Parts: sequence; C-alpha cells; structure tokens
Amino acid sequence: MQNNFERELNNQGYRLIAGVDEAGRGPLAGPVVAAACILPLELEIDGLNDSKKLTPKKRAELFLFLTTYPAIQFGIAECSPLEIDQINILQASLEAMKRALLQLALVHYALIDGNKCPDIHLPCQAIVKGDSRSPSIAAASILAKETRDAKMLKYHEQYPQYNFAKHKGYPTKEHLEALMLHGPTPIHRRSFAPVNKLTSCL
Repeated sequence: MQNNFERELNNQGYRLIAGVDEAGRGPLAGPVVAAACILPLELEIDGLNDSKKLTPKKRAELFLFLTTYPAIQFGIAECSPLEIDQINILQASLEAMKRALLQLALVHYALIDGNKCPDIHLPCQAIVKGDSRSPSIAAASILAKETRDAKMLKYHEQYPQYNFAKHKGYPTKEHLEALMLHGPTPIHRRSFAPVNKLTSCL
C-alpha cells in the first residue's frame, strides 16, 4: 500500500501523522471502537491492508505487530451502546475517534477514514475508503476491529444465547432470531431500528 497521503503531508512539514478509523458502526450490539495510529514513514509492513480484506489470522498477526513495535504509537477508545443511543452512531463514531487521538502524546496531522472529521483542534483530512488508501488508516482499522472483536467475544461468554462470537453483534439472521426469542441485552443499541421495534412492543 502506497503511503502517498503521509508522504505528501511529510513534504509539507508534518511529522507525526495519525491515521484514524473505527469499527462497529453497523452492529445492533456492543460499542463502537476507534483507533488512531502513527507509523514511522520509512516503515513498510508486509500485508498491511484494510482490516475487512484480511484473514482473521493475518489481522491478529498485524495487531500483535502494531501493538508491540516500539516506534509505532497508537490509541484505542470507544463509545458505549448507551452513548450511541444518546448522540447517534455517527456522532459516537466521531467521538470515539477524538478520544483515540487524545490518547496520543503528540499529533501534527490526522487522516480520518470516511467523509467527516471529529471536532478536534488538529489539522485533519477525511479520506473516503482511506483504510485501503493510507497505511496509517489501515493500521488503525486493524487495531479498532481486533479490539472490538475481542470485546464481543467476552460478551459472548456473558450472553451465550446470542452467539456474539460468530456475528459480533451485526444484524445477521441468527442474531435477529435470538433477539426476538430472548429480548435485548444491556449492550444492545436501543436506537437501532430492529432493537427499537422489539423494545417498543414489550
């Protein structure tokens, strides 16, 4: 993956460039998780790509590398299902991104996946499909997805009847059937239509 965005910004004088992405906008349950990641410009990571295009094994390998390589800086944050219900999923995603960025000691510029930037006092640029166009955003996408998936595995232990380990809270047929049968859990997003429709009938 070419780091054209990062190199261009580096040529403009920006040194610490963070890529930012989120995971979990679409599920009916669980938090939305965001990550911010600063990669050394000269570092080439074999197989780095949008987290959705990687096998679970490769994603896990890259997550381990990204979280242990000394020169890589990262922050990971989330917004809870309750916060999502209070401020909507878009605002919650942007808030999680802001929280992830604030975990970094110093950032000169932020590259944001999508078409909106969080409200933060920092030069930033939104890049549509940035997770397949920018290495730092791709790294952030891996950090966010692996972190969220791990959280959903823990929720699977707490609520095994939903099989969160399989669908991670996304609205699959199995999940919707379990929701109808068992009702929503505390981690379900009440503002999302399938859950809202069910809870309004209870």
